[in-house]
Parts: sequence; structure tokens; C-alpha cells
Amino acid sequence: MSWQPEVDELAERQRLVEQMGGPEGVARQHSRGKLTVRERIPLLADPGSFRELGGLRGRSSYDDQGNLTGLVPQGRVEGMCLVDGRKIVVTAGDFTVRGGSGGGDHGGLGQEPSASQRALEWRIPYVRLLDAAGGSVRSFEEIGRTYLPDGNSFTYPEILLMNTVPVVSAVLGAAAGIGALHTNLAHWNVMVEGTQVFPGGPPVVKAALGLDITKEELGGPQVHTIVSGVVDNYAATEPQAIEMIRDFLSYLPSSVDELPPLHEPFDPVDHDPDELLDLVPKDPRRTHDAHRLIELVVDEGSLFEIAPRHGRARITGLARIEGHPVGIMANDPRHLGGATDVAAGAKAARLIQLCDLFHLPLVDLVDEPGLMVGPDSERQGIERAGARLVCINNLSRTPWIAIIVRRLYGVGGQAHHRPAGMFRRYAWPSARWGSMHIAGGASAAYRREIEAADDPDAKRIEIEERLSSLGSPFRTAEATGQDIIDPRDTRAVVAEFVEDAQRVLLHHLGTPPPLPYLP
Repeated sequence: MSWQPEVDELAERQRLVEQMGGPEGVARQHSRGKLTVRERIPLLADPGSFRELGGLRGRSSYDDQGNLTGLVPQGRVEGMCLVDGRKIVVTAGDFTVRGGSGGGDHGGLGQEPSASQRALEWRIPYVRLLDAAGGSVRSFEEIGRTYLPDGNSFTYPEILLMNTVPVVSAVLGAAAGIGALHTNLAHWNVMVEGTQVFPGGPPVVKAALGLDITKEELGGPQVHTIVSGVVDNYAATEPQAIEMIRDFLSYLPSSVDELPPLHEPFDPVDHDPDELLDLVPKDPRRTHDAHRLIELVVDEGSLFEIAPRHGRARITGLARIEGHPVGIMANDPRHLGGATDVAAGAKAARLIQLCDLFHLPLVDLVDEPGLMVGPDSERQGIERAGARLVCINNLSRTPWIAIIVRRLYGVGGQAHHRPAGMFRRYAWPSARWGSMHIAGGASAAYRREIEAADDPDAKRIEIEERLSSLGSPFRTAEATGQDIIDPRDTRAVVAEFVEDAQRVLLHHLGTPPPLPYLP
């Protein structure tokens, strides 16, 4: 006797599940310019590698004889797949089924582990493709009661995940309610044009505040990738966002138990070391191209910039040096003079944590005028932001090399130094440093002398010129042993450090960093 009838029923159930929310739901999704969940996953997964988890879960209907007549699947698709040959877990909202809000989900005994639990137990990266409208009051009517918001019962494993494996969130549709939280329970996130992130949408805002606002004004990419920094990167299309996910993961190990993967090294774009010799202008009123500086140091085409539209005074990202993945950051003097404001400090802190957790050496190209000053900076809490950055810096352990290309001043400059662990600092001959800038410092320290002079401006200039003669980096080198290098040797010095760091990183495997990762 054959089990063919049962196998046929299995095939029928799989067919119904793959119809998602039915032809109308799929058409509605396409009419919004969005892909369905089953069109998105093949863009992420290596061909033929996706294996679904819990794919038969849903809400079924039967006739009087107990025969299946219909099945509404759960509002998400989950499974395992390969990305560039490495296994990951993916969970993806299906907006065609009740807006991805969980239609078909049922609790009960004997449930299979969640996707996040799988990722944690198997110690492999976790990717969320977010497209769900969040909770709905309709569910109260369905279950006949309300419920306590004890979401931490299932969020806790996802917090453990963030200290174990790479976690990525991509906003491909709605990310409301719990989706807004999941957007940021990640090491990196991205959102697509036409999507939004918020805990409560315009109707909730209207009810709570009496404010009429559009979804885009409330939580669109212009808000979150530029102003708030809630989302790291922007993508114009869904395929672009998913390709960025694949790219981001290529720099990281599958878990904290492994080193990042080694890639084929490529010399920098149009690499002419002499260009580094002229990169920093002698006129202090002129700036240099910090992106070009990075290009001349890292492997060709390897910079993956994180949060390029937010906190633009600091460039942060991932790159490769001789094939080895590294974290990289650089002050960008073309934005706020490169000063560390609250946004730039937060970007730097997150990058340091990421490097510390996933065994990436940190390359720091420094032109730091200090913490951002002024009333706006004060209102944003620059002192607390600076203190947080200094704390994360000092408690980090990742191998760190800093190259001072121009300025290093004040507490902002202090945040580019670490007193312990594998830390190395070099300076170009163009570097200048101190507890504060000579111009502003002279006006404060010599105020009485300047005010008493017949020509205060001339006296101030005289004092500044006298102090500037003491600012040569060679004088510091004479007294402290600070290493000064020819700018043309920068890539070679960094590459040697990154290679030496691999032995230290091996020693870190299996031991957690001093601080847990916090988004």
C-alpha cells in the first residue's frame, strides 16, 4: 500500500502556501511596485539553496469529510539558504497575507523553534526582510481578549543573536510596531525608497497628537537615513537592497567563533603613492578628499560605507586590506570640518563595537578637530555622546591602527587613542595636535595680555605664531617616540599591521568582548 495520497496532499498544501495571499493579494503587492516575499528570497539565496522552515503553518479549512478545502499561510516565510556558499537563516514578511501581520499564526504545544532560535543554535547569520504592518486590533476580536505586551519573551533570543552572529534587517515594505524594533535589532540595516519605519503610523499619531502627517513625512528614508540615523543605508530598489545585504555579509564571519573570510587582494584604484604626498593641503583653510584617501589605502572597490547620508563628518564602513576584512573610519573635513558631533560619534561607536564582536581590525584615518561645539551641539548632548564614545573606545579590544593625517585635538582626539591592547598610531608630517587649537586656545589663555596690548589683533597673531612654532610633530617625536611616516608608506604600514593582527584575533575567538553589543 502506497503513501502516494499523503504525498499528494503534501504537494497540494505546498501549492496553496506558495499562492501566498492569493491572486488579489499578489496583484495588490505588485501594484505598489513591490516584489512578493517569494520573489525576494531568490534574490538573496544562492540558486536552489533555499529550504523553508515551518512552511505548512497556517489556517486551514475542511469539508464535512475532513478534506482540505483551503489554506491561508502564516504572514511570513522563513528558512535557511546559502549566500555566497555560506548558510544563513532568513525570515521574510509576506504582506499579501493580512499585511504580514501574522495571519495564520497559532501557538500551541510542540512548536518548532523560531527562525531566530535556529540562527542562534546553529550559529549562522540572521537576515530579516521586513514587510509587515505590525499588530492589529482585529486580533483581539479573533482571540476574544486582549493580551499583555510581553514581547520580550520572543525578543530575548534575538538580543542574544546580536552578540553571536551577524544580524541584518532590510525594510522592503512596512516596518511598523514590532517591525520598527526589528529594524534596529541588527548590526546593519537598509531601507528602500517608498518604505517607512515607525512604531505607530499616521492614524496613531493623529489620535495621540492631533497631527496630520503622511507616512513618508513620519518615517520615510529622508527621515531615517539622513536625520535620525535609525537606518544605515538607502537603496533605490529592492534588488539593490538585497545585493547590499549579500555584500555586507561578505565582510563578516558566520559567528563570533570564526575569523572573517579572506578574499583575493586588489591594489587600490589607480594607486600612485605620490598622490598621498600631496593629498593634505598646506593651507589650513583647505580640505582634502577623505573618500579618496580611503580609496588609496584599501583594496580596490572594497569600501562598503555604512550610513553615508547621516553623521557625515565621519566616514565609517567596512573594507579589505590585502584581502583581509577591516573596519575603517575617517574624519571628513568637508562636513562640519570633520568634527565629531553626536551623529558622527554614534557611528564611530557602532563601528568599534562591530569590529570588536566580529574580529575585524580597525583602520582609523584621523583629521580630528575635536568634539563639535556650539548651541546645537549642546542641545543634542555632545558631552554625553563624547563620554560614551571614549568609554566604548577604552573597553574595546580589536586591533586598532590610527594614522593621523592632519589634526588631533581635544576630547575628540582622545577618542582616537586606546591605552591598552593591540593599538598602533602613526602620524604624517602634516599632523598637528594638542589639547585644543592654538587659535582659539591662545585667545582664551592669553586674554589679558591680548586685551592690554596697544594692538590686540597684532598681539594675538604674535602669540599664535610663537605657539605654532612648537606644533611641529617632530618635536613631539623627539620627546615621546611618536612614529612619523612618509604618507606614501601608509598602505604598506596598514597592511603589515592588519596581517599581524590576525594572530591576536585568533586569540579572541571564543571569548566575548568586554561590552555586549548594543544598537
